Amino acid sequence: MSDLVQLRKIVMTFEEIYHEGGPPPGAPLVRAAIMAVARNPYAGRYVEDLLPLMEDLRPLGLDLARRLLDALGGVPKAIEGYGEGAVVGTGGELEHAALWHAPGGQALRQTLGGAKALVPSTKKVGVPGCRLDVPITHVETSYVRSHLDAMEVTVHDAPRHDEILFVLAMSTGGRIHARSGGLRASQIKGEDGSR
Repeated sequence: MSDLVQLRKIVMTFEEIYHEGGPPPGAPLVRAAIMAVARNPYAGRYVEDLLPLMEDLRPLGLDLARRLLDALGGVPKAIEGYGEGAVVGTGGELEHAALWHAPGGQALRQTLGGAKALVPSTKKVGVPGCRLDVPITHVETSYVRSHLDAMEVTVHDAPRHDEILFVLAMSTGGRIHARSGGLRASQIKGEDGSR
């Protein structure tokens, strides 16, 4: 990593969902999130040009996306949903967390072989142990209702006031008992990330 990206820890959360009260499907829904806790080099001061940190986060994004894919079996075609997010500690500002959107989103799309949908994202300022709902949508279009979901994540001791918590999430499918209608995954045209 660079001087601007100094990691303290990496944490992963992994779920296998067998049912939500309805009939069990043939295979469980599997989803996971990977979180990296890093020092915020801009904590406690206003810095006009934040782009150096955004650029330096690109290798971290790729590393985390590859680790996450490996944890889910290593097959890009098996991943149907993704999302990302960040929490900046109270010594920073929301814009510091927003620097993760490009490196995190691009890493997910690249690792999954060029997925087209905009990667949904959430950011906030928080304290150690705060929870973040990371939005998840289908990797080819955000309009597939069955895949509109979220994964709640937390790291018990992060972010500290001078840290940022970076998150990537992936899933192998939509909600386990989705039945809200709308565009189905099988109907995606895959032309431009919208339908």
